[in-house]
Amino acid sequence: MRAMLFETAGKPLRMADLPIPEPVPGHLLLRVRACAVCRTDLHVVDGELAKPKLPLIPGHEIVGTVERLGEGGGRFKIGDRVGVPWLGWTCGQCDYCHAGKENLCDQAKFTGYTLDGGYAEYTVADQRFCFPIPEPYSDAEAAPLLCAGLIGYRSLVKAGEGRRLGIYGFGAAAHIVAQVARYQQREIYAFTRPGDDDAKRFALRLGAVWAGGSNESPPEKLDAAIIFAPAGELVPHALRAVGKGGAVVCGGIHMSDIPSFPYSILWEERFICSVANLTRRDGEEFFMLAPKVPVRTEVQTFRLEEANEALARLRAGQIQGAAVLVIAAKESY
Repeated sequence: MRAMLFETAGKPLRMADLPIPEPVPGHLLLRVRACAVCRTDLHVVDGELAKPKLPLIPGHEIVGTVERLGEGGGRFKIGDRVGVPWLGWTCGQCDYCHAGKENLCDQAKFTGYTLDGGYAEYTVADQRFCFPIPEPYSDAEAAPLLCAGLIGYRSLVKAGEGRRLGIYGFGAAAHIVAQVARYQQREIYAFTRPGDDDAKRFALRLGAVWAGGSNESPPEKLDAAIIFAPAGELVPHALRAVGKGGAVVCGGIHMSDIPSFPYSILWEERFICSVANLTRRDGEEFFMLAPKVPVRTEVQTFRLEEANEALARLRAGQIQGAAVLVIAAKESY
């Protein structure tokens, strides 16, 4: 099979011819149809996330069809279309797993980071952590739901039920979360890179009541804010934007250092929390909700061999919505 291989931080991915992987017990061999390109992929290939599996096939927003079942693999059948998210395996035995907090499992393995991912024609995945893909979505449209959608949904839940919601960084996750929040009759206040008029127009088109630069103040106090941009300096800005008791949710796996800030902007029971990974329950809830909204993903598609270009454009802030690799294997397994 063809695969884009990550070998050295800061270096482009390399196209490689690799053996098609064999599904071990409880796993599925999937023919990859589409794989979205996530900012977390950038953090991996740029060396900002430590200790990835090397060499590594990146990609953790995978849509594929089941080609072969490993021993004991009966949850899906051959030909089923499934999605593979970031969380690829947990031990199922630790206190976190028993408490329904499998996203915090100390032994967890992650697709496209410690497990090979979807920048390839085929991949294997643990059937326990795969989701059926709702029918209304094409492969490319469904791929961003596997991380931008799931992490965005978990971030929204963490933000609470307040009506006025600020979103910092209007990329793939934000454009999905905004639709869910509007469905829940919330008001969206979008914060974009200063001077990025295209992003402001994009946010307003998706129903934001206000859009401005991340250095600006909203016209009224917010009930909560979600930060998707990996910029720690936005945390004090968001704390100043939320009212008493307001939540600031950091929705990324990586963020630059948060600068010191006066206690006065945290006081009055404002609080900050992070979102770590996802749980299977998040996926079950979100994939029931998405078609009802209905969530519509806006995607820019690339071929597998164009993965480096997709990553570069994402790094430069030149992707509106989500970038997706559309992959067609030459022949079936």
